[in-house]
Amino acid sequence: MTDIHFIVEPGGSLHGCLRVPGDKSISHRAIMFGALAEGLTTITGFLDGEDCLATLRAFRAMGVHIDGPDQGRVTVHGVGLQGLRAPTGPLDMGNSGTSMRLMSGILAGQAFDTVLTGDASLTRRPMRRVTEPLTQMGAWIEATDKGSAPLRIHGGQRLVGMDYRMPVASAQVKSSLLLAGLYAEGETRVTEPAPTRDHTERMLEGFGYALRREGEGTVAVTGGGRLTATTIDVPADISSAAFFLVGASIAPGSDLTLEHVGVNPTRTGAIDILRLMGANIEMLNPRRAGGESVADLRVRYAPLHGIRIPEALVPLAIDEFPALFIAAACADGETVLTGAEELRVKESDRIQVMADGLTTLGIAARPTADGIVIRGGALTGGTVESHGDHRIAMSFAMAGLRAGGLTRIHDCANVNTSFPGFVSLARNAGLTITEQGRA
Repeated sequence: MTDIHFIVEPGGSLHGCLRVPGDKSISHRAIMFGALAEGLTTITGFLDGEDCLATLRAFRAMGVHIDGPDQGRVTVHGVGLQGLRAPTGPLDMGNSGTSMRLMSGILAGQAFDTVLTGDASLTRRPMRRVTEPLTQMGAWIEATDKGSAPLRIHGGQRLVGMDYRMPVASAQVKSSLLLAGLYAEGETRVTEPAPTRDHTERMLEGFGYALRREGEGTVAVTGGGRLTATTIDVPADISSAAFFLVGASIAPGSDLTLEHVGVNPTRTGAIDILRLMGANIEMLNPRRAGGESVADLRVRYAPLHGIRIPEALVPLAIDEFPALFIAAACADGETVLTGAEELRVKESDRIQVMADGLTTLGIAARPTADGIVIRGGALTGGTVESHGDHRIAMSFAMAGLRAGGLTRIHDCANVNTSFPGFVSLARNAGLTITEQGRA
């Protein structure tokens, strides 16, 4: 992979109207459900990034005909729940933890063997949180001694539904078990300790599969049903919008509108946290698209203040915290995050990596076991390492709006996994950023 780094000149503000790429979580699931449905599923707004393309290629390797992507349009010729065929080799999930964890649930119910692998980052990430409950359902999955990929999933196993109480809130684990539940005998019932994104549940219903909810924390499916093809309009990704929400909030004079952003209530934690810090964010023109809530988000500069982040909001903003840490660095006073140990097992240890980068830029940032304490101050310029983590790279790019000197960010090639075209879109909005690379 080419060694890409970003260089951001200090100052500036963000203006205009822009639409960030399609939601990554929904794009993954649209391909998966479309492949397992009966009939033709049409997807618009699909995220043409490396993570979602890894999911698309995996289903092509298992015999699913997929047209596109072409300007965000994809057509999936579904083969039904029992129609997948054995791939000729391992399925490479690249950098995508969502692909690997959700695919594990699907593949546990197949008649054939498969191997799931990925890049150096993905093969270090924990998979026992998925493989152990799947094993309790009857799956046979072999992993490394550390519980990580490659995962060898043996087909032909008899899966039996179960009642599982998740020890840690995770939409990926919940989704993996529900997908395995489609192939299991009886009912699979999953209870989460805190609300997480519910795209899988919404999509199951959108594809006509019966789903049972109990209160706010439990969802159940019964095996033996069928999925019926549908049409999906993927909204803009709020995780990608978060970088611009933070950038416009911290840069004086900014006035930016982000169009057609998904504002599913299980995903809006970042907006809630920024508003608690004093951010000026308006939700305009709320509407529905493909079963999901969307709106245009107008954000204008406002002085921010430090807060103690409510733990109830942590699962609803788990992917947006690198960007939120930049907001905390520019806020008056101290911001305290707890209950976020999940951040240590993402594409990087996002607590430590962000703390290191903020310290380099002159900010007092103290990592803790399950969070971080950040005291706002004056950002200097400097050179930070993203450790190949796309969200780290884009977050520090926005920090350049308030930096006192040049900000250089190393190891940014993986930005294309979630946000192709980030540099050009940010530049058009007013960030003075250049991309440099060498093979």
